[in-house]
Amino acid sequence: MEALRVEGLCKNYGGVRALTNISFSIKVGERLAIIGPNGAGKTTLFNILDGQLRADDGQFFFFGKDISCMPTYGRTRLGLIRSFQLTTLFSNLTVLNNTMLAIHGILPSRFQMFRPIISYKDLYDKAHELLDSMDLWGRRDELVEAISYGEQRKLEIALCLAAKPKLLLLDEPSCGLTTDESKDISTRIRDLGTDVTVILIAHDIDLVFDVAERIIVLHHGEIVADGTCHEIQCNSLVKEIYMGSEATVG
Repeated sequence: MEALRVEGLCKNYGGVRALTNISFSIKVGERLAIIGPNGAGKTTLFNILDGQLRADDGQFFFFGKDISCMPTYGRTRLGLIRSFQLTTLFSNLTVLNNTMLAIHGILPSRFQMFRPIISYKDLYDKAHELLDSMDLWGRRDELVEAISYGEQRKLEIALCLAAKPKLLLLDEPSCGLTTDESKDISTRIRDLGTDVTVILIAHDIDLVFDVAERIIVLHHGEIVADGTCHEIQCNSLVKEIYMGSEATVG
């Protein structure tokens, strides 16, 4: 079953063509990486998929439903969730409160303004589960600004999971992390259940080959390669335009 099908997406910025006839699909539970040089169109593609931008042409289907014109909040409710390259956390709140707010945000009870959020035991239990899965439960009472950047990246993934994603868009999940932190993030992504489909953008090639089952390469807004990790490693065009003609990918 397909989680997402993209058909003929095009996007121009004035006279600059950012995306040209982008078409691909991804199966439920698949791990897909999208790589390419700066300016290849990766972030533009994510911005269209999550509703921040409108494509000039083309359409895309989420579990068979055309969501090309759906607002961002509608896509979120369907289970299309995105993280950003820069963390978007409440730095002056605790790790636990960030998590409980994320869980509460998808529930009907979010409209009950006068009841303390800590009084919802089910939210607390779910927050415990999510933070435990990221080894952050011991940091629950710390302000977000006081924990390490690597821990903030893990917390952001936890908040994405709080929204019960069917498709998770991860934008540079290892950006700014040490080698060990990047390996930890790779493990967290690999260990997500098969009910969560993942598309990630990354310049971290080690993370890409550690996580992805399939890779799409963008160059000047076009798909120039689509295949398994081994196929991308052996693709001479990818070596030439992405890594340099003498380089080896991976």
